[in-house]
Order: sequence, then C-alpha cells, then structure tokens
Amino acid sequence: MLLNKQKWNKAVASPLAKCVLGLGMLVHASLMHASLAQAQTASDILTYSGSDRDQKLLEGARKEGQVVFYSAMIVNQALRPLADGFMKKYPGVKMTFWRGDTEEIIAKLTAEVRAGNLVGDLIEGTGIGELAIAANLVQPYQTPISQQYPPHYRDPRNLWTATRLSYFSAAYNTKLVPANQAPKTYADLLDPKWKGKLSWRIGTSSGTPLFIMNLRLAWGEERAMAYFKKLKEQQVVNFGSGSARTLVDRVMAGEYPIALNIFAHHPLISAAKGAPVASILMDPVASTTATMVVPKGIKHPYAAMLLTDFILSKEGQAIMAQAEYFPSHPDVPPLESLASIVPTKAGVPENFISPENLLKFNESSEQIYQDLFR
Repeated sequence: MLLNKQKWNKAVASPLAKCVLGLGMLVHASLMHASLAQAQTASDILTYSGSDRDQKLLEGARKEGQVVFYSAMIVNQALRPLADGFMKKYPGVKMTFWRGDTEEIIAKLTAEVRAGNLVGDLIEGTGIGELAIAANLVQPYQTPISQQYPPHYRDPRNLWTATRLSYFSAAYNTKLVPANQAPKTYADLLDPKWKGKLSWRIGTSSGTPLFIMNLRLAWGEERAMAYFKKLKEQQVVNFGSGSARTLVDRVMAGEYPIALNIFAHHPLISAAKGAPVASILMDPVASTTATMVVPKGIKHPYAAMLLTDFILSKEGQAIMAQAEYFPSHPDVPPLESLASIVPTKAGVPENFISPENLLKFNESSEQIYQDLFR
C-alpha cells in the first residue's frame, strides 16, 4: 500500500519531515561501532560480480544462517510461499519476514536506525524505496538477474529494482452502469450525467495525487490543469476510509456508481466471484512499481543477495504471480484471470510513473487536489 496522505506529505516535504529528516546522519551515527573494513566488506559482497558469485553467496549465506525481509506483500498469499520456496532451494538459510504497510515499514526501519540495531536485511514495497533513498538509508547492490529487466524497472545507480507492478483504472457497478454507457475516456468523465456519481480515494498517494500526477506527466501542465478545472464541476466524492479495496467494495454495494484510480485488478478478482463490478482502462493507464532496497549496515549481506536473486528470478516472480501480483520480470506473465488489465495486452497506452517521479510530483499533485477538490 502507498503512504497515507499526511505521512507521505510529511515525508516528501522539502526539507524532509522529522521521520525522514536527518536519517542519513543517523545512519552514520548508528554505524560508528562498525569498522570501515567491515563496511567495505559488505559493500563488496553486495556488488560482487565475479564468475564464482553464486558459490560465494551460497557459502556466505550458509555461514550467516538467516536473512530478514520486510515487505508490504500479504503474508499467506505471498510472503509464506516465498519463504518456503527460498528455504527449500537453499537449505540452511532461514528466511524470516515482517509484513507492514509502507508507512509502518518506514517507521520500523527508522526506529532501528536510530537505535543502532538494524534487523531488516532487505526492504520491499511501493513508496519505500524512494523515501529510503532520499534519507540516505540504502546502499547499492548488483545482481545479474536485473539485466533481464527493462531499464526503467531498475535504478541506474543500482539502489532499487522493481519487484511487482500496479495498474490503475476506473471501476463501475455493472447493475447501475451498463457496459455500453460506461465512460471509456477521461473526457467521458466530464459528461454531465456523471455529476455527483464519481468517487475517488483520498488520504493515500495512490488515490487523488496519482490520478492528478498521471495526467500532468502525460498531457503537460496546461492541458492537465484545464481538465482538472472541468472535472471539479463534476463534484467527485472524496472517499477517505478503509483500505485500497474498500472503495471498490462500496461500488459493488451500489453506494457509488463509479470509482476513479483504483487498483485495476481488484474488480476483476471480485467479478470472478460474481460481484457486479468491472474495470475500465483509460488512456493513459497509470502504473507504478514496488521496489526492493538494501539498507546500510545489514547483518547478513550474503543471504540478502541470495534472497534478492531469488525474488527477482523467474522462480520467485512466478510465486508472486500465483499470489495475484503482477510480476515485474518481463518473462513471467500474470495470472490469465488478471491479464486483461495489463495495458500492453489490452492495447491501451501505459504511463509508467517511476519511483523518482512519485516522490517529485506527489506534493504538488496533492496541492492541486486541495485547491480544486476539497
């Protein structure tokens, strides 16, 4: 899940808010007890690319004996299967995990850094990578598997790699809105018949800020602002409670005919169970990625890289696909039941919003929402 609006705005404000401000210095302070030689050794392990890399990682990971993974993925759905698959492939290396939403993971990581006792070896989630990078909490790592990924799914500084993708769409109640009358484009949303019948999520950067950011980046500021001023007249309902799925549930219940900028696969999963809901992909479809980073000062660098390789491999990505996530590896398809909302398969243009742009444009997009739609 992406950051809560208030927490995100605090985290991305310039200067960064207290939860992020100065953490770069705190990292150095918390690591003063470690020698420079040890730090260099960890760096060498994370970026090692010799022909014997696999063997070195495996031998080192078995000596370390464990690796700790912090992630926003669902426990029973994804984290346990990943742990089982990893430990089956690498006996003697125990993988433990802690699951939290993005803001919870950032808070936990911050607390560990302040205490000088880093527990997590590998951190994953949407919104996590860019905040940790901005706070100077992470270090470079390299894996040959990342070369199998498109360039925009890996950081040129080797600070993050994409793990899973998210696509965003509108959703509508099929009992209230016949398919042949459902809006197909952003322009269609301006039809007077939809006045007061549109809704969107507030209080999260994957809701209103992402909707606004998507069109700003795709259309340019002038065209996008002209559109937002017209959309304002539609009196879009601000929905600010529950999880990312909650608004879709309200659409299914008939409380709102149409919801904007929801996770596109949620209606598909519910529709397969008989719910009266469907997704609409609009040009351009906003997409984002969860990212994986390695914090400075980790205790198990060998095992961390072994787990990194596993998660990014076709084997690890296939486990995530079975968990109803969208793999970032280009050779691992999503479940067939979810494939229809992948823009490339649906023939709808996609606007990939990089982690850097999520951070860069979130505050100003939130301000546009506050000025026009509150």
